Amino acid sequence: MTEMSRIEDQLRRAFEGDAWHGPALKEILSEVTAQKAAIKPIRGLHSIWEIVLHLTAWMQVVRRRLEGEVVADLPPEEDWPAVRDTGKQAWTKCFEDLEGSYRDLRQKISLMEAARLDETVSGKGYTVYVMLHGAVQHNLYHAGQIALLKKAR
Repeated sequence: MTEMSRIEDQLRRAFEGDAWHGPALKEILSEVTAQKAAIKPIRGLHSIWEIVLHLTAWMQVVRRRLEGEVVADLPPEEDWPAVRDTGKQAWTKCFEDLEGSYRDLRQKISLMEAARLDETVSGKGYTVYVMLHGAVQHNLYHAGQIALLKKAR
C-alpha cells in the first residue's frame, strides 16, 4: 500500500466507516433528521446542521489547496455558514453536498503523487502531508461533537 492510498484509506474510514475508533461521520449522521440537525440542544454550541456545513466547506478548501489555489482561512460566514432553510429537502441537499465534497477530495488524493506530501501548502506554513492528516482529524473531531449533540436531546 502506498502512502497516498493509506491517507485516502484513513479519510474513507473516518467518513464512511470501518474506523478503528468506532462510528464514522456518515454512520453518525445516518439517522439524523432535518429537525434533529437544526436544533441546538446545548446553548452556545453549533447545531449538527451547522457542523455539516462547516465540514463541507473545509473539505472543499483542502481540495482547492491541493489544486494549487491559495485559499486563506475562511471568513466567518463561509467557515460557519448560516442555516437558511431547515426543511427535509434542504437537509438532504446539505448531506449530499457533504458527500460530494468528500468524494471530490478523496478523488483528488487518489490522483496525487506521494512526492507532493513534502510540499508546503501555498500560502501556509505546513506541508500537504500535515493538511491531509488534518482533514481526517477535523472530520473525526466534528463527528464526535455530532455524536454528543445527538444524545443531548
